[in-house]
Amino acid sequence: MTSYENLVIQTQLNYSRYYSVYAHGGTPYRLSHKVKPSYEEQIENFAQKVEAADCILVGGASGLSASGGGDFYYSDNDSYRKYFRPFAEKYGFKGAFDGMQYNFQTRNEYWGYLTTFLYTTLSAPIRKPYLNLDRILKGKDFHILTTNQDTQFVKLYPESIVSEIQGDHRFFQCSECCSDHTWDSTEHIMRMKEAMGCGTEVPDELIPHCPFCGREAFPWVRGYGNFLEGEKYQEEYQKVSSWIESNADRKILLIELGVGRLTPMFIQEPFWNLTYSLPNAEYVSVNDLYDFLPSEIENKGMVIIEDIAKVLSDTADYLEERDV
Repeated sequence: MTSYENLVIQTQLNYSRYYSVYAHGGTPYRLSHKVKPSYEEQIENFAQKVEAADCILVGGASGLSASGGGDFYYSDNDSYRKYFRPFAEKYGFKGAFDGMQYNFQTRNEYWGYLTTFLYTTLSAPIRKPYLNLDRILKGKDFHILTTNQDTQFVKLYPESIVSEIQGDHRFFQCSECCSDHTWDSTEHIMRMKEAMGCGTEVPDELIPHCPFCGREAFPWVRGYGNFLEGEKYQEEYQKVSSWIESNADRKILLIELGVGRLTPMFIQEPFWNLTYSLPNAEYVSVNDLYDFLPSEIENKGMVIIEDIAKVLSDTADYLEERDV
């Protein structure tokens, strides 16, 4: 087991123990009550931490993508209707995840919905918050850790510096985990989407199956069933663990972006642990809802409560203005 996965497991135990607290949007940790400076001062402080850092670990969660327009998961908005209109009108779904929980009568329509879901992320351009984050990271030694499966980071960076610990929409796996293999899904998804046309069903012959045992396949993504925690999964954890271990004595800045209350154990709480335990670590969280900074690290961290897209844009602008 890698060192970062061990941190995740520890925090999962904490999550189970205090589930009722998390379920109500809280945290069991004692929080800081330091008075926040003005927004402008917070942007300046964020930029100064970036400049002072020897290296940066970014933790990107769902709020980061939502801030750039990937907001169709829980809302019946224009973005959702752009891609899912036939399903929204037929079933009354109120967001992409709403349909993911539905018990479709046929596998053809199930795969029609799933194909639409996957297509929206695989075909999406790199969203603006990611581009502004890239401006912030310019010239820095950094690593990306993400629970997002929407491929935004791997559209920007080599896979060697991105750890996708919750899976990736670009890969299929066997639904029964018959072997330790994942395989590329992108071309197959595009064929299914083309075959659907304006309809809602995938033809029988295009429903994907495992090339090893013949059972139905599904995306290599946690939440679809038997998520394969094999060699590829371990490689994702190994990348981030090795990076942290090799930089443990340097000035590390941990940037947490958009973590909600469903999965604080993958980025947020491990980042708190690292900030506390690493001698030269600093921590910045950007979140539009949750102002959580443990008192134990209040002198090593800060939380900016604001739209993530705005904060990243303003911080990137500030840094570039200083370079002029």
